[in-house]
Amino acid sequence: MLLSVLLLLLTACLANERPVIVVTATPDSAPTRVAAALAAPAASAPALNPLTGLVLPDPAVLHRRPLAVKISNAPDSVRPQAGLALADLVFEHYVEGGLTRFTAIYWTHTPPRLGSIRSARLIDLELTAMYGAILVYSGANEPIRQRIAASTFAARAYEGVTVGEPLYFRDPAGEAPHNLFAVPAQVWARAAADGVNDAPNLRALAFSTTPSAGGQAAPAVTVDYGPDVVHWVYDAVNAVYVRSVDGVPHTDADTGAPITAANVVVLYVPHRDDETIPVGEWNGVPIYSTEIQLWESGPALIARDGVALTGTWMRWEQEVPLTLWADEEATQPLPLKPGITWFEIVPTEFTGVTLR
Repeated sequence: MLLSVLLLLLTACLANERPVIVVTATPDSAPTRVAAALAAPAASAPALNPLTGLVLPDPAVLHRRPLAVKISNAPDSVRPQAGLALADLVFEHYVEGGLTRFTAIYWTHTPPRLGSIRSARLIDLELTAMYGAILVYSGANEPIRQRIAASTFAARAYEGVTVGEPLYFRDPAGEAPHNLFAVPAQVWARAAADGVNDAPNLRALAFSTTPSAGGQAAPAVTVDYGPDVVHWVYDAVNAVYVRSVDGVPHTDADTGAPITAANVVVLYVPHRDDETIPVGEWNGVPIYSTEIQLWESGPALIARDGVALTGTWMRWEQEVPLTLWADEEATQPLPLKPGITWFEIVPTEFTGVTLR
């Protein structure tokens, strides 16, 4: 059990904005141990990507900010998406109607295009801050646009429908609004020109080529989101999980390469409807934006090397990435396998994850 932690809730810029996380902790508390781990000198060579644990052929790519890119996953016609196989991290999460959407984090690769690009959600206030990123998105409804404008990263939030070319373009072969794409090289160039492309100091995830002891066999990880069923199958020859959706292999539109991950991490996170942000209605019932409360801590399931382990995710500061631990006291980091990680975010009470 976590030891005594006092969370001080600060007045937000907007009355309904989530409070900034501030933690006062005793020296032996989990938040203190997490902070110490993040502040410790990196044990790896400077040429390692701190998001993937992989050696970088060109360390200069870490001199820019990551991109947090909002990529569509519905309707089915948006698949395959462009550039999705080259993200360092991908977060899949619910949006309205039981559908899912991605926030993909790019730092080390520069695909020719990314997309299709769709609108931001409340969770992007968290993910963009966590990685010190540039937000790449098509737009947002007005309450979320106001929160982005009041955020610490407002100067590096490039809204596609406002900014336009050359950062974004419409593909005439696609149907609006699902035909907007981003050009990452142009986004980074614009950020540099605006003076907001300085590199963040990111340390969060622990990596090891050797998996932790224990766990259970996970030859496959299935996440039944409802309308879509995500299936990850472990490929022992290439030592990665290979993704399919509703029984169809998920590939990258630009290369045709399969979507793969060294790690598939299920994050169990509280979800609630934010009734200050209506987004429509269904059969006369109002629909609200979903607030995914990716702060403090919660259960996690980490699948790597064909084995799944249970652990705890933690995030005690707003502008610090989440970490993964073997225990609730944060005494033992839970290392990921070097490579791409996909985070499947589900509600705390979710029962749609199976290992088989």
